[in-house]
Amino acid sequence: MKRKMTPRERTYVRILLPILVLFFLFNTLPMIQGFIYSFTNYKGYGSYDWVGLRNYMDLFTDERVWHSYFFTFKYAICGTILVNVLALALAIGLNAKIRFKSALRGIYFIPNILGGLIIGYIFSFLFTYILPAVGQYFGISWLQNSILSSPDTAWIGVLIVGVWQAVAMTTIIYISGLQTVPEDVYEASKIDGAGKWTEFRKVTLPLIIPFVSTNLLLTTKNFMMVFDQIMSLTKGGPAQSTESISYLIYRNGLDGGQFGFQSANAVFFFVVIVALSVIQLRSMSSKEEQL
Repeated sequence: MKRKMTPRERTYVRILLPILVLFFLFNTLPMIQGFIYSFTNYKGYGSYDWVGLRNYMDLFTDERVWHSYFFTFKYAICGTILVNVLALALAIGLNAKIRFKSALRGIYFIPNILGGLIIGYIFSFLFTYILPAVGQYFGISWLQNSILSSPDTAWIGVLIVGVWQAVAMTTIIYISGLQTVPEDVYEASKIDGAGKWTEFRKVTLPLIIPFVSTNLLLTTKNFMMVFDQIMSLTKGGPAQSTESISYLIYRNGLDGGQFGFQSANAVFFFVVIVALSVIQLRSMSSKEEQL
């Protein structure tokens, strides 16, 4: 005999059902539609024809697409390394026995609360007007021109903003990891005569490897999907030197009449991110087992 749901279970279903419907309408359904459009020459309006795998094959011959992938990977690699190094250093400092520790943690978390576009516009004003004025006043030649005006340095400005914002959450996760390390372990290492560097390398780092894995995965994914900073700082310029994959998909898909082609790019990009995540998880899992 089929068991009837209890009032509490019916309440759970009533709460969950609208969420599932909204998730399907605004997440799953657009993904399915985008996947279908990736096999067409749809421009974002009007009629379209099926073109099969032509969009996917054209991805490998489009120089603009390859340039955007090169920029995105360069940005993600540099950003992931910088964020995790800085965040771990900050976490160690904020986890020490210092005054106003809780207040400092709150201050360092503020960048994560602010929106990416807002931060980008603030830094755009800083890079374009404030720093060049400071450079002219003090006679610093390399600071007199905006970092965002050169194709060789614009990506550094975007990287600075991305790192500044991403360090906040990454630091909090590292602090959580450091607080799981027992004090007895540190006391034992001090008795054995271990210095600070040896203590970090032999004790702290192996015990927080799961948190390192989490941060590496999250920061890589977030930097690969960079969009807000590009939109507010450079809009892909100058000369398309800071055009990320996400921005290219948005720009040419909605404004450039390449909806079908960029849908194929989005599908391929999704596969790339999933593959990178799987590789990272397997690599870090093997290191956790070794330690």
